[in-house]
Amino acid sequence: MEVFRGLQRFLYLSFAALSMLALPLGMALVNPALAADPVKVGFSMSLSGPGGPAGKQVLVSLEIWRDDVNAKGGLLGRPVELVYYDDQTSPANVPPIYAKLIDVDKVDLLLGPYATNQIAAAIAVLTPRKLTTIGLLGLAANSQFHYPGYFSMLTYGENPAREFSRGFFELAKSRKPQLKTVAIVGIDSEFGKTATDGARENAKAASFKIIYDQLYPPSIIDLAPIARAIKAVNPDIVFTASYPPDTVAFVRAANEVGLAPSMIGGSLIGMLAMPLKVAMGPLMNGYINNAEVFMPVPTLYFDGTKDVLDKYRERAKGQGIDPFGYNFAPYGYAAGQVLAAAVTATKSLDHVKLADYMHKHTFSTVVGEIKFGPDGEWAKPRSLVSQWRDLTGNDIGQLTDPKKWVVVWPPEHKTGDLVHPYSAAKK
Repeated sequence: MEVFRGLQRFLYLSFAALSMLALPLGMALVNPALAADPVKVGFSMSLSGPGGPAGKQVLVSLEIWRDDVNAKGGLLGRPVELVYYDDQTSPANVPPIYAKLIDVDKVDLLLGPYATNQIAAAIAVLTPRKLTTIGLLGLAANSQFHYPGYFSMLTYGENPAREFSRGFFELAKSRKPQLKTVAIVGIDSEFGKTATDGARENAKAASFKIIYDQLYPPSIIDLAPIARAIKAVNPDIVFTASYPPDTVAFVRAANEVGLAPSMIGGSLIGMLAMPLKVAMGPLMNGYINNAEVFMPVPTLYFDGTKDVLDKYRERAKGQGIDPFGYNFAPYGYAAGQVLAAAVTATKSLDHVKLADYMHKHTFSTVVGEIKFGPDGEWAKPRSLVSQWRDLTGNDIGQLTDPKKWVVVWPPEHKTGDLVHPYSAAKK
């Protein structure tokens, strides 16, 4: 009897052990990618500091992309894993992060970073290693390097510095009565220099006289002295190139000193961040922003765009981040799409092969068809200029109202005419 019970127990334990072994085997048969080592995709991301509100949106979009890819079997039959670190919106933190991703984490693929200043710092690390990356929303970051392994997820074409503010100055030169003078001001950083360089060229090409042209240090908090200096020269147009904190500082300073030119705006990155838009509220009325890359208008929805934004909104709940994901989420997802398409087509994780393929082919993404030029910029530019109007209070709901957040240029995406002069839209 004891022998029988012992045999029974042995068979039970053996069956249990086999069942435990069979469980992962069964899961692997259902989705073979789960049984393989992951394809590690590494990047630096601004999750804190001034770029944090945007960087967190990009991260969520990449997580959605990862999950979508893994649901379809992964890349090369292997699951995708994201490996990332917070660069705190500091270019100085970027080189050691990418060195760690490459040398310690042994990632297979790279993306990012987010924003011009950080991307420029990353390119310097990747160039000698001949590694490929897709930078996220960086303005002309490769214009000095001309590195063939860099690709840009930004819409401004092969001359991005000029294209960035082209729409702003197209609107300015078509005003009646004719505007004549312009003030140009921006943050003293890679982004600010590039944006103001392009604005200067566009202003001169439109025969505007530049009567004020200054950069301010990134550490500055109070921009009232700058606003007063601009007011003193009384320009018809004020063009500003600012990052998130100084966008808020400039808008408040301009309001404080009564700066009211005929046109005011520029490359205002802070007007892309929902928490800052809520904070500024009606102070944004009349401002023209050429930094938009996505707005919820029919002409900017492509295959999958709505699905990504719907998934983003669901994931954003309770995270304390922008609840809508406009401007940033579609481009993070599209970067993953381009990378996945290149890996799938080449059946390779070799960075040189991937770069070669990406230079030669067109990609269908949630932000439209993308073909890259020699410097990795989009071969065909797409620019947007918006104007804020009729905002009251600081309610978040009004910030997605198409009657208050209006595309005023170019004609193919336009949803309303520019309200001019600034004083007419400010009230």
